[in-house]
This record gives sequence, C-alpha cells and structure tokens, in this order.
Amino acid sequence: MKHRKAVIVGGGLAGLVSALQLSGQGAEVTVVEKKTYPFHKVCGEYISNEVRPFLEQLGVDLAALQPAELTRFQLSSPKGNTLQTTLDLGGFGVSRFTLDHYLYELAKARGVEFRLKTSVTNITFQEEAFTVTLSTGEQLQAPVVLGAYGKRSTLDRRLQRKFFEERSPYLGVKYHVRTQLPKHVISLHNFKDGYAGISAIEEDKYCFCYLTTRQNLRHYGTLAELEAQELSKNPHLREIFTNSQFLYAQPEVINEISFAPKACVENHVLMSGDAAGLITPLCGNGMAMAIHSAKILSEQVLLFLHGTQTRAQLEGNYTRLWQQQFGLRLKTGRLVQRLFGHPFLSEVAVAGLKHAPAAVKAIMQRTHGQPF
Repeated sequence: MKHRKAVIVGGGLAGLVSALQLSGQGAEVTVVEKKTYPFHKVCGEYISNEVRPFLEQLGVDLAALQPAELTRFQLSSPKGNTLQTTLDLGGFGVSRFTLDHYLYELAKARGVEFRLKTSVTNITFQEEAFTVTLSTGEQLQAPVVLGAYGKRSTLDRRLQRKFFEERSPYLGVKYHVRTQLPKHVISLHNFKDGYAGISAIEEDKYCFCYLTTRQNLRHYGTLAELEAQELSKNPHLREIFTNSQFLYAQPEVINEISFAPKACVENHVLMSGDAAGLITPLCGNGMAMAIHSAKILSEQVLLFLHGTQTRAQLEGNYTRLWQQQFGLRLKTGRLVQRLFGHPFLSEVAVAGLKHAPAAVKAIMQRTHGQPF
C-alpha cells in the first residue's frame, strides 16, 4: 500500500489546482483521473478575471494559452430581444481541453503523481487515515482525500449523498465551432426550457454550450431535431446553427446535472469544484468557482497537514469559508434561473432588465467574486 499526504479524486480544474498548491508546499499528492489528457468536458469555458492574480501566483502563464478576452455580455429572449452590458471584471475564454492539459503538465513537472485511465472504486476512513481503492486494484493511504470529480459520479452513490438520490431533469450539450461573432462578447440565448451560451476561446474557436431538459429532448427525439425545431426559434441561435462550422463529429453531452445544494464535506472527504456545489450555467462562473474553492480547501488542508489545526477544525473551517464565498452565488443562480428558459418569463425578464442596468449589475456581482 502506497502512503501519500493527499489523494485527489478527479483531475479537473479543482483537482489540478489543489495538486499544484499542495505539492508546492511539499505534500506528496496523487491525482486519480478516469480519462487521459487532453480531453473535452461539458463546460461554458468562460473564466472571470477574479482568478487571474491567483493563477499568476501558481505560475500559470495564461498568455501562453492565448485565451480570448471577454469584456461584454449579451442576453437574448426566445424571440430574439436583447440587452447588452459591460462585464464588471471582464473575463477570458479558454477550453478545458487546453487549460486542463496545461495544468496537468505543470503539476506533473512539479512532482505530482497521476493515475490516469483509473477510477476510485472505494474510499474507507479508519483510525484517522483513508484507504483509497483504485480500479487497478492498487490501494493508496493518506490522511486527506479531496473529492474533485465534477458534477456527478458513482462515488456520490457510495457516499450516499442526498442530491444523488433525486433525479435531475437537466442535460448539457457542448460544441466547439468557428463562426463570425464578436470575440469580446459572451452571449446567453434563451429558448423554451433552456438556454445556450457562446463565447470565444483560443485558436479562433468558440465554445457553444446549452442546457435543457430530458423532456425537451424526448419531445423532439434527437438533439438535431431539438436544435432545428426549438433552439432555432431564437434568431441568434438560428444564426449560429446556420453560419457556423461545427468542429465535433458529435457533441459532448452530460445528463443528470443537479443544481441542488450539496455538502462540501462527506464522510470526511473534502469536496471542491462542482462536487461541492454547481452554479447554474446561466450565471456562467463555474470555472472561477472551481479554482477558488480549490484554493480555499488547499489552504485549510495545509494547516491540517502542518499540525496547526485538527481534522474537526479543518472540516468546520472549510465548510464555513466555502459557504461565505459561494453560498449566496449558488442561491442567486437558482433564483435567476427560474426567470429563464420560460417563454413568457424570459421575454419579461429581458425587457425589464434592459431598463434596469443596476439590477443587471447586482446580479453579476452576486454571482461573481472579487479578485483573489
């Protein structure tokens, strides 16, 4: 059995950022990831500039990734009525394919150990130590386990997480496209029972991602019919489908996306990123939240590993800090989501917000953080 200081389950943004932080302070870290880099993920691929100072501290050279710089936000109703506003902090667009691979290579160069094409089949906690059993049969032992495995995993069932017991109606679909839209604008377009976002990323590409319901898909039978018959009723979306080059043979799709509240500590496993809580794509800040939650968690883990706080203090402090930073954002996201994806309410919301710039600014501030 191999002994480590920390085992991180999941090698997405939260897992990679924690690996970089912990290894940078001398901790022996193993990341377990079921895929191999680089790989695509269903994600809006927009990051608020609130994360830039921290990423620079980690030694991340964002310029090398050539992200798109995003300064404006556009919102449209199903009929195509729009409002535009300035993004308070601004942001940047970069694909998970590129960013996660970059962070993986950086972490590997700094001594982080990876188990790729490997899943975790069991986690047990006894006598202040975790035993993590891998699909390869290998077992790792560590005083700390971080759950950074994303929106949904079979581990959620093993940990008997409450949200996993309730079916979610939502599914997410993502494409990369080439198109002729402004590169500095992130746009959100409503349609019946859903909404779609599009924004520029690296290499003159755009991330085009939408959220809808299983019922909507069931009604039309296929994604192609759903897109042609429902999404394309919005003229802005029709323009994207008509005049864009789609770069995937098939889209990336994820089912059972749950926006229900989650606990950030389960059976002593410390959750971060989407495993701790998922903001609605409507508010478009999940990547920044994943990075920030990893920072908060890693700082608390290091205090524990250095002997300056107990496990109970670690879990309590992390839970408190997580709620302080993200609780209001998630609540606001769930409230705002009720206004969109509904034909009538979407029209009313867009029309009303066009004449209430202060309300738009307030929503943005409540779903974004400050630079850290």
